[in-house]
Order: sequence, then structure tokens, then C-alpha cells
Amino acid sequence: MSKHPEHYIALSDLARKASHLRSVAALLGWDQETYMPAGGANARAEQVALMAGLQHEMLTDKKLGDLIESCAADTSLTSGDTPESANIREMRKDFNKRTKLPGELVSALAEATSRAQHAWKDAREKGDFGAFKPWLDKVLELTREKAQCLSDGKGELYDALIDDYEPDAKASEIEAIFTPLKDQISNLVLDIKENGKAPNREVLNRPIKPVKQEAFGKFVAEACGFDFSRGRLDITTHPFCEGVGPGDTRMTTRYREASWTDSLFGIMHEMGHGLYEQGLPLGAPHGQSDLPDQTGLPCGEAVSLGIHESQSRLWENAVGCSLPFWKWALPHAKEHLGSVIEDQTPESMASAITTAEPSLIRVEADEGTYNLHIMIRFELERALLAGDLDTADLPAAWNDAYKTYLGLDVPSDKEGVLQDVHWSFGLIGYFPTYTLGNLYAAQFWATVHEENPSLDDQIASGDFAPLLMWFRERIHQHGRRYTPAQLCEKATGKPLSAEPLVKYLKDKLYPVYGM
Repeated sequence: MSKHPEHYIALSDLARKASHLRSVAALLGWDQETYMPAGGANARAEQVALMAGLQHEMLTDKKLGDLIESCAADTSLTSGDTPESANIREMRKDFNKRTKLPGELVSALAEATSRAQHAWKDAREKGDFGAFKPWLDKVLELTREKAQCLSDGKGELYDALIDDYEPDAKASEIEAIFTPLKDQISNLVLDIKENGKAPNREVLNRPIKPVKQEAFGKFVAEACGFDFSRGRLDITTHPFCEGVGPGDTRMTTRYREASWTDSLFGIMHEMGHGLYEQGLPLGAPHGQSDLPDQTGLPCGEAVSLGIHESQSRLWENAVGCSLPFWKWALPHAKEHLGSVIEDQTPESMASAITTAEPSLIRVEADEGTYNLHIMIRFELERALLAGDLDTADLPAAWNDAYKTYLGLDVPSDKEGVLQDVHWSFGLIGYFPTYTLGNLYAAQFWATVHEENPSLDDQIASGDFAPLLMWFRERIHQHGRRYTPAQLCEKATGKPLSAEPLVKYLKDKLYPVYGM
């Protein structure tokens, strides 16, 4: 028999029912991005809009609000640092936000973004921004309306949207972190360009069949701890990972025969997200967690996209682009990929993939330059939302920024302003979380090395369990029990700082470039 009072049990039951609707909506979205035929786009938009409306209706129902308030008034539930008190606190915050949004707006935004995603795919393939512009205008209009509802006319509109992805973050605070970081990274990249000797990267462009890439990628993901009995890997235009629900985590990637490491690191990136989703206390409790089943409750959800991104970036870069990893991985790579990489050593592979060279595509950017891609998007979407930049001028502004920050000429909109799916989804305020994720990842990586001096040897032997367990215990099991800032400080003993990232990049890049 549950130890919880009836009003908390009733609240939990309602939350779980709402989570089932979210799972159905997630499946619709996953299918749209993977296997849905193009002819289903219009019907899918209506289905997505209906699901969004039903979810909003359930999550703004007065009965739910009354249960939250009953639980909030019960000191047996709200006293102390407990999962129950965190669930009530976060559900109250979520309810207050949702009730500010009209149901008609939620449904309209869901339908518009579903149609915009389809339009984006076609426009991207043709490199035709003009075809996507009307949909971007519509999504921006509705997103701006959403921000106005959430902000109550207070502060910058962008702040109201960031809060959906990185709770309590402010655009001005992010700008204060990004501005000096941008200068430090720009100087680092310039120093390497002027004084370094680039490693030989030819091996990365040797042709390898996608079927072999997939087999190797799945082998690596499973070795790192991804449970394929509770997840799967599929193909999409723009890679993503979706935690559909308990026991169901979907990863996607894309393959290019002449760039085989793109899929490997795409899989390792999404695997990092997937490991987080599989580490949340959903369904049957994990052995490493002291929490009961938190399905549908805040303690069963990721705390923020910045923390989520820290998991993907750490596994992709700190692990996957390291010499210890390739000491373990290279023999297996040769077995899966064949004689085309037979001449490689762990040292040559680690050097080939450790670069700081400006490139056009964000998802294929190296560690040294990746954050510059994010800063460009942060500045542009902030200006779009504020009305300081018109969508008609967006491609030119994008191209100018790439010339200024990365020294590159953008040959087409396909490789420029149309390369990311986020704006078609209405995910304004999402991009900054990528760099916040890199900052968190560097700080976590430094801490876990301090606490476990044998980590490199463990990775080199293919033993990833200690690293995964560190994240299970410090990050995954807590869900939204703590704020991102609190979680970072509890895990590392320090508030978030840019210093670990800058040091990490210098320590990793300078030796490879002979500096």
C-alpha cells in the first residue's frame, strides 16, 4: 500500500495519464521524421494539433490545479528535499505556465510547426529559403504570441522561451557568458590556424558503406551502455533522440558513404541523450536510484536541455574523440569497416578527428569551432523574435555572420540558413543550450577525472560502466529534483564556469597541432 496521501496519488495518476498522451505525440513526431510518406503530411499536422490540444486540456484542467494546491498545502509532502516536494514544486510551476497559454494557440502552433517541418525538408533539399519563409513567418508569429503570454509583458520575450529549455536562464546572462567565450574561442582558432600544423584527416573521407557504418555505430553504442532492448536506431534527415516513454528510447542518425565518422559521432551524440533517457527513474526503478517510479512526474524528466546536451556532447567528444577510446575502438572498427582503415593507429585516428577548422555545417563541426555556430544562431533568433531582424534578411545576416566569425563564404541556403530543423519546430531559445551543454560537459569531465584517475585506462579497455554509473548517480536519477545550477554544483562542487571548457580545448587541441 502506498505511503502517500490520496491527493498525491490522484495527482500522480493524472500526471501519468498526461504522459501517455505525450508518448503518443512523440511517436507521431518520430514517425514523421523517419518513415512517414510525404503524402501523410497534412493529415499528420491535424493529428499533432489534436494531440497537443488534448494534452494542453488535460494539463490545464482545474482538477489538476486543485490537486496541486492540495498537495502544496500538505507539509508532509512539501517539507525537506524529497522527490515529492520537487514534483509538487515543478508541477505547480508547469501548471502556472500552461494556464497562461490559450488552447487555440497551443493547437495552432502544433499544426503550424508540423506543416513547417515538412516544408523545411523540401526547401532544404532544394536550397530554396523562399519556399520556407512563409512557414517560418507563421511559426515566428505564433511563437512570439506564446512568449507574450508567458512573459506577462515583463522582461525580454526571449527569456520566456528559454525557460522551456533551460529553467531560470536569461538571455542577458547567456550573452554575458557567450561574449568573452566567443573571443577566447576565436583567438584559439586563430592561433591554431596561424601557428599550428594540421593533422592528416584523409582517413575520414575514405568511402565506407552505410550498412557497415550502422553495424559499427550500434556496436559502440551498446558497448557504452545503450540498451537496445529498450531503444532503437533509425535514419532521418536531421539526427535526434526521443524518449518516447518507459522502455522506449528512439535514436536516429544519417549516413554519408564518403564521411563515415559523421554517422559514428552522430550516433554517439544521440546515444548520450539516450543514456540519459534510459537512466531516468521510469517504469521499474533502476538499481542505482533510490526513487520509486516517477513516470509522468518531474523527477522522471530531464532537468534541462543544457544538462541533456552535456551528456551527448561528452560522449561524442570527450569520450569518442579521445585517444583512450580509439585504443579500444580501432580493432573493432577494423573488424566492422574492413581494410579501408587497416593502416590506422589509435594515435592517427585520435589526431584526425581532433581539429579546430572552420566549417559550414553545425552538426559536423569540430569541438574547437562548434560553439561559434551556436553563438551565431543565438544572436539571429534573438533578433528575429524581437523584430530587429526580418526573415527576408535572414539568409544575408546568416552569411555575414559566418564570414565574420568563421571566415567562410556560404555557397547556398542548404548549407546555410536551412541546415537546422529547429526553427521549423518552433524551438526558439533552444540553441543556447548546446553551448551550455558543452560548458557543463567540460566541468563534469574534469570532475570525474579528478575523482577517478583510472578513467582513461578503463575507457581504453572498453570498460565504460564506471563513467556511466557516475552520471547515473550524479545526474540521471535526479530528474528535475534540482535546478540545473544546483545539479551542476552538487555534481562538481562548483558553480558553472567557462574555465574548464577553455582549458579542455587548449589541452586537447594544442598537442595535436604541435603547439
